[in-house]
Amino acid sequence: MMMTPHTELLTRHSTNPIITAADLPYAANSVFNPAATIHDGETILLMRVEDRRGLSHLTVARSVDGVAGWRIDDAPTLVGQPDKYPEEIWGVEDPRVTFIEEEQRWIVAYTAYSRGGPLVSLATTNDFETFDRLGAVMPPENKDAALFPDRFDGRWALIHRPVVGGFGAHMWISFSPDLTHWGDHGILLKAREGAWWDARKIGLSPPPLKTDRGWLILYHGVRITASGSLYRLGLALLDLEDPRRVLKRSSEWLVSPNAPYERFGDVADVVFPCGWTLVDDEIRLYYGAADTCIGLATGRLSKLLAWLDKHDSLADE
Repeated sequence: MMMTPHTELLTRHSTNPIITAADLPYAANSVFNPAATIHDGETILLMRVEDRRGLSHLTVARSVDGVAGWRIDDAPTLVGQPDKYPEEIWGVEDPRVTFIEEEQRWIVAYTAYSRGGPLVSLATTNDFETFDRLGAVMPPENKDAALFPDRFDGRWALIHRPVVGGFGAHMWISFSPDLTHWGDHGILLKAREGAWWDARKIGLSPPPLKTDRGWLILYHGVRITASGSLYRLGLALLDLEDPRRVLKRSSEWLVSPNAPYERFGDVADVVFPCGWTLVDDEIRLYYGAADTCIGLATGRLSKLLAWLDKHDSLADE
């Protein structure tokens, strides 16, 4: 079989990493895994910041061009409130934000770190200055969650990643009429087995992206190697009307850690996006690198979809 050369579809920005802990206006260990959206003509990142105790909170950064000139909140924007929400005793992590057009607000899905383990919580905001918590919606151990921006037959849908000992870590989907009561749970995408790049453990990266062909999903796969875990990224496509129906899934990984700031840090060999933006055909992907800093990669939606067509593992089944 003749192998074709790999073409880089997501290009790392020349100024990467675009944000490090040194850019914060207060002392912290690291900044990574940002959610991303566009609000009032500016790119907003809701960044995970780990303090020098080891606990995480969320801080907002704003930029006119989405690349540089970041204006970062002087103090943490969203911190754990264990007195009211005991599930946040050890911090809040890894947000994803979804704009709900019918309600003109954003829903933030994030990981609350409880005494019983990480779990999924939701909050809402209109301005990324104040947040209204909806509380925990999934029990531990669960993370990597994001909401779809549209309802399906009147219900909201949430992708998340529960972990059940000995049975792998797969992506699930659940539905709710009110963002509080969740049910109709089912596995959406299973981690593969064996030597695949996405065997044993997968999880959603940014929120689902609506295209005219379906919901584009960027997800991470974790391969366990002799030197530790290796986080890579692949694509899948879900049906527009029924997101439980997987139309395509990439056989190959799309992005793998190879830049020095992705390979060396608090957790080596990690590229972990929680947010992307789309303007016309341009995707901007904001990601955590080695659990230490934030990187930016850009690409074309049309080229990602064409690549997925070419590398669709489901077409071979």
